[in-house]
Amino acid sequence: MTIQKFFAVMVVVGLLVLVGGMAWAGDMEIADVNFPGEKMVEGKTLQLNGVALKEKFFIDVFAGGFYLENPTKDATEAIESEQVKHFYLHYLTSKATAKKLQEGFKEAIEDANTPELVEKYRKEIDLYASWLDQDMAPGATSVTTYVPGKGLTLVFKGQEKGTIPDKEFAQMYFRYNLGKDADSSMREGYLGQ
Repeated sequence: MTIQKFFAVMVVVGLLVLVGGMAWAGDMEIADVNFPGEKMVEGKTLQLNGVALKEKFFIDVFAGGFYLENPTKDATEAIESEQVKHFYLHYLTSKATAKKLQEGFKEAIEDANTPELVEKYRKEIDLYASWLDQDMAPGATSVTTYVPGKGLTLVFKGQEKGTIPDKEFAQMYFRYNLGKDADSSMREGYLGQ
């Protein structure tokens, strides 16, 4: 083996070790947004379950990371399990206006859940949508966290908007992100598929 081939092999091995180490650590990047493999949330160490990029009309809207105490590729388990769950959305555009966010949330959560659940939780759907009250800009964040026994909390552009303390509503929220009627590329990304 020549010296040049030896160095080429060593570079490849080095890159494999580096990439393997990054994969082991669980860190991921999408659309130039880095998501750490682990995150402390509500006193629990959560693992990055997956990442996804929301696109609309060829515009990158946001990069999202989904964190769980116990990672899973199973949508039903991710939706229904009683564990700390955390969505971190990093916006990439200024075209996500408050009006679009509110209307989009309502439409998506209604489409992903039964009419009976939508009717039962109309007040909570409207309340959560009302918290999406500012236009987004590149770098702005929307963070939603579910804590068993506490509820679903939204921190929007760095401001805690409130908590909806109902487990069934939280499942509706996660169903709109991860259920069978959710955007398939987003669901697959968040579930690490």
